[in-house]
Amino acid sequence: MPKNSPMAVETKSATNTDQSAITEGKPMASVMALAPVVVTTCELATACRLVMPVGEVVAASMLAGGSAYANIKANTLFSDNAVLQQGQPVPVWGTAKDGEKVTVKFAGQTETTTAKDGQWKVTLRPLKASAEPQTMTVAGENRVEIKNILVGEVWVCSGQSNMQLGLNATTDAEKYIAAATDPQLRLLTIPRQGKGTPQRDIIASWEACTSKSIAGFSAVAYFFGRDLRQALKVPVGLINSSVGGTPAEKWISLAALEANPQFRASIAGEQKAVADYPAALEHYKQNEPKLLEEWKAACEKAKAAGKRLPPKPQALGNPAAKGSASLYNAMIAPLQPFAIKGAIWYQGEANSGRAKQYQTLFPAMIKCWRDAWGQGEFPFLFVQIAPHNGMGPEIREAQLISWQQTPKTAMAVITDYGEAGNIHPKHKEPVGARLALAARALAYGERIEYSGPVFDALKVAGNKAVVSFTHVGGGLVAKDGALKGFTIAGADKKFLPAEAKIEGDNVVVSNVQVAQPVAVRYGWENVPDVNLFNKADLPASPFRTDVN
Repeated sequence: MPKNSPMAVETKSATNTDQSAITEGKPMASVMALAPVVVTTCELATACRLVMPVGEVVAASMLAGGSAYANIKANTLFSDNAVLQQGQPVPVWGTAKDGEKVTVKFAGQTETTTAKDGQWKVTLRPLKASAEPQTMTVAGENRVEIKNILVGEVWVCSGQSNMQLGLNATTDAEKYIAAATDPQLRLLTIPRQGKGTPQRDIIASWEACTSKSIAGFSAVAYFFGRDLRQALKVPVGLINSSVGGTPAEKWISLAALEANPQFRASIAGEQKAVADYPAALEHYKQNEPKLLEEWKAACEKAKAAGKRLPPKPQALGNPAAKGSASLYNAMIAPLQPFAIKGAIWYQGEANSGRAKQYQTLFPAMIKCWRDAWGQGEFPFLFVQIAPHNGMGPEIREAQLISWQQTPKTAMAVITDYGEAGNIHPKHKEPVGARLALAARALAYGERIEYSGPVFDALKVAGNKAVVSFTHVGGGLVAKDGALKGFTIAGADKKFLPAEAKIEGDNVVVSNVQVAQPVAVRYGWENVPDVNLFNKADLPASPFRTDVN
């Protein structure tokens, strides 16, 4: 359990031993026989250090969570300062000894069940939004109190480094951090780790948004949550589950990945590496003394030659914690079935070299999450990869196709906020703002424009190509000058810079060297120089009409 655990445990006993017995060398059984008293996990662990050998302290510190002595425990997603989702059923679950009756009380509701195989779960009826702090009790042979719970909107915020990037690393960080304190915005950061099998629990706890707690928290998630708070006027909970440098195949379940023939060979290789790992580890241990001696000798030679020291030998990590599905197992599966409104996602850089594959992998991942959560097609909002020297247009196209083919999704385009030489563009406020617009439209039913222009159809009229769009947002706009970023090609597929003009809700594209156009592209570069917007001030997505 984490330091300052949010769950207090009340032990019940017929005896009335004074609490000073804890410090008198009593065995652990005597500690458990104390008169009813509420203690925190931290206090209990400290007490145990006075009476137990060091090697047993870990087991004792688990006492309040019930792992060692089967006390009732709520899943750690239910901690002090949590936000519960309004307007839909709310599962609450945890552990207890088999056959123990468990009663959960919250917001005037009482639900009772019996633990089976060490697990229990109840479901609360839909709750009303409330900024009034409330307490949840989970009771059986012991009682857990979870305090300062609000009810509002809960979103999972996931992906790789551009989602992980902290507010303290972005443009105008000091200004935003200083103004960030909001007791009705709550944050939960999932520990960054991988596992070989799906996990049931995590070690983390909710905290209110303050200038201190928000500094290292996801900037994109913060701006998204801040804007939702302002628009909805209800509490918002953000669950940050992100890891830099990670491909989508680590964020999908193994079963869902195995259904894709493109991944079967790589999965088989990973499984063989996992099976071979114990033998490989043992082989390393047997040879470690020799390897260390050789390393020391190499270090002496490097020092004498003024060269860099060689790396110290070390055992390879367990491949199960790094392979396909590993982040899903450790950072997504434990969140299910916590009631959420939806998810925001910023990822794709690590898959940019396999854009065609991403066209099926990404929608499969979304479906995997939705199926596992059991909440139907919850809103899934994502960011299209920003312009960068190393990011080809194909990955943006794969994301565009995923949006168009996957129900209840939306894509935030940020062609105007990329940095050619920085894979982590610093302007994150517009990213969060555009995701929040999409949420307001898709998740909350506001009749607002949430996307820039999106290619719809191409018609050829003589030597001109007429491109039509959806999401015109009141009209098309060439921002800051003449329209740019379009190329055109004839049957030879040689794309040439084009003249482009807005005519109503269409763009007319031409080049005097192309007598009979067959295809048009827009922003088809690693770092596109583009300026087509709509009157909602949202940029058009790059596209090509000759998509394969």
